Amino acid sequence: MASAALSTNEDRPGLDPAAVEWTREERLVPYTEALAAMEARCAAVHTGQASEQIWLLEHPPVYTAGTSADPAELVDPRFEVVEAGRGGRYTYHGPGQRVGYTMLNLGKRGKDVRCFVHSIENWVIATLSDFGVESWAVDGRVGIWTRDSDGREAKIGAIGVRVRRWVTMHGFSVNLDPDLSHFSGSVPCGSDEFGATSLARLGKAVSASEWDEALIARAPGFFDALG
Repeated sequence: MASAALSTNEDRPGLDPAAVEWTREERLVPYTEALAAMEARCAAVHTGQASEQIWLLEHPPVYTAGTSADPAELVDPRFEVVEAGRGGRYTYHGPGQRVGYTMLNLGKRGKDVRCFVHSIENWVIATLSDFGVESWAVDGRVGIWTRDSDGREAKIGAIGVRVRRWVTMHGFSVNLDPDLSHFSGSVPCGSDEFGATSLARLGKAVSASEWDEALIARAPGFFDALG
């Protein structure tokens, strides 16, 4: 996979440089290309032919459909629609939204999918706090939530994972500065009760590089939580 690759784990306390490869993309990676790369990497992680990987990137505009997606919730399919194979319903990805794909072997990290999802939530929440944004997870609602500029609760991050033979696939996304009107093309995660927001909408100018660095700095806590 072409990338502006960064693998600097040796300088990160709490990370095993032999276990996890970090890849950071500067280009927009088409979703179908990323999906194929994830499938191949996860298979190689399972057989021990490749190290685990965390892949940080952005996509061209796309709607992805999870295994519970209802076609009635795709209200304006103005962009490509791709079957993602993950859990959940419809999710929008596009420029200005930073995605983190986690290809990790839970067989060596506790074999606890619920712990894995909660650990992602806490990792994202902790990283958002570094930029002065308070956020939280809500039982019964998937994603990361915050108080929007109008005072209403809104979604700032999405989570969707798949685990096959104890190797994880897909991951999470956080809205840095996407075109928020693009989210209206689908009913996100099956609920139209809440809108989407972003760091930019909350008055926080955060580049992809700044986000990546903060996320990586918080990664030791994520890995420690997995056991």
